[in-house]
Amino acid sequence: MKSKYKTITMKKTLTIICLLFFCSIIHSQTDTLQVKLDSIIKEANLLYSYEKATWSATDLAYEDERINTNIGAYIVHHSNDSIFVTFADKEYKTQTAQYSYNLNNLRVPAKQDFEPKPLSEKSSKLFEVRNEILRQLNADPAKYGLNFQKDFNPNPVLVSANGSYRLYLIIGTAVPDVIPFGNDYLFNADENGKITDWKIFHKTLIASQVKGPEGQQVISVVHSHLKMTPYISATDICTFRLYGADLFGLEEFAVLSTALNKYFTYNASQNKITVTDL
Repeated sequence: MKSKYKTITMKKTLTIICLLFFCSIIHSQTDTLQVKLDSIIKEANLLYSYEKATWSATDLAYEDERINTNIGAYIVHHSNDSIFVTFADKEYKTQTAQYSYNLNNLRVPAKQDFEPKPLSEKSSKLFEVRNEILRQLNADPAKYGLNFQKDFNPNPVLVSANGSYRLYLIIGTAVPDVIPFGNDYLFNADENGKITDWKIFHKTLIASQVKGPEGQQVISVVHSHLKMTPYISATDICTFRLYGADLFGLEEFAVLSTALNKYFTYNASQNKITVTDL
């Protein structure tokens, strides 16, 4: 009897240990996924703040007769809770204007500076790196898989981080009633702007309509990701916030991950990603 009792007790103990081990694995996987989603939201927030401030600043600059005849290009950078959009002359030597935005209001600049001055060292470096990355892309677009459609133009968004750089290409369009998902890229570069690696999030343009065949308003949009992009992307979220939420008043969109067999649903008002298993 004692031997039988011990055997039953050992089986129960092993069962409990196995269950605890299984639960710990599930918990670990959940934590890992949440960390990944948090990092995607963080990057999407940064991309959105850069692009939203750029939309406002470029509208203001190109409508301003004091500076609009001598604008060569602009560059964006951030510091703490401020976004700076700096315009340079056509020689990339002089700052012709700078618009500063607070993160809590990316529609109206908190400060405007129109005093001509030499470009700061930081702005000059950002222009230099961005131009070098774009030079490489223009020299060999086939190498990087670049392919864009008429009326859907790539907007370069450069982010500086600890001596290296990330340049995103995010599609913009003036085509009405469309959210321009897709054709988005990420290029990582060293301190001199030399591309070290890159990623294609979507191989094609996904022009999601926000109105039905009879003009009815679409409530939500969905697109799928191939296995090369298993998660919802920061570029997806940035594009949706700019177009789907801000322009068309949509609340959410979803991505079907064929690699993970999950739906990732992003809600703009909550700025949150929820996950549903298929």
